[in-house]
Amino acid sequence: MKRFYSAVVGAIAACLLVLLASTHFTTAFSRQFGVDPMLVQRAEQITNDRFNMVTQTRLGAKVISVGKPNVAMLNAIDSGLTDLFAVARRHGYTRRLNYDAYTVFIGNADRTKDSAGNYSPDIAVPAGQYAGSTYDQGGFIYAAGMVLAFNPCAFVIANHTQDLQRASNVVRYEGEHLVLYYNDRKLYEDTADHSNGGGHPILN
Repeated sequence: MKRFYSAVVGAIAACLLVLLASTHFTTAFSRQFGVDPMLVQRAEQITNDRFNMVTQTRLGAKVISVGKPNVAMLNAIDSGLTDLFAVARRHGYTRRLNYDAYTVFIGNADRTKDSAGNYSPDIAVPAGQYAGSTYDQGGFIYAAGMVLAFNPCAFVIANHTQDLQRASNVVRYEGEHLVLYYNDRKLYEDTADHSNGGGHPILN
């Protein structure tokens, strides 16, 4: 009987240690890499994922993900930001056109195909202003990405295992909202909400 209770107590203690270590890891993870814990928490609340990996693209964008992203995905992020910065400069914009200003969260896809059967890794997010529209899936919508914060410039996208050009496009499109926020507030306000129509690309 003593052995049984010892085993139970040991198991409970082990579970508590795992929980404490997990909490500590999240805090240490955030502090070590200069990530706001509240930003990580917001991303996790939206996607129901656990973000525990941090890395950087070759050009300097910060990437926070549920697993280690492969080189192709990191390059796709750089490519999307490069396209974004190029079109922004054509419009005369100058603010927030540097890679290290951006933090990209990569979450698990809640679906990998759209209603037409096309490859479309998307995340499920609360319907919000899209409630009752054709996008409403019952209190949530599927989105290619979502802006999380303006400072730092942060957004979340779903992980891609193929069609990396689509991933680049999603990065560029989510980045459009952030570039407009800092460079053209009126156009940002006119295009931030797609529930009244409109879409991407906003800048050509």
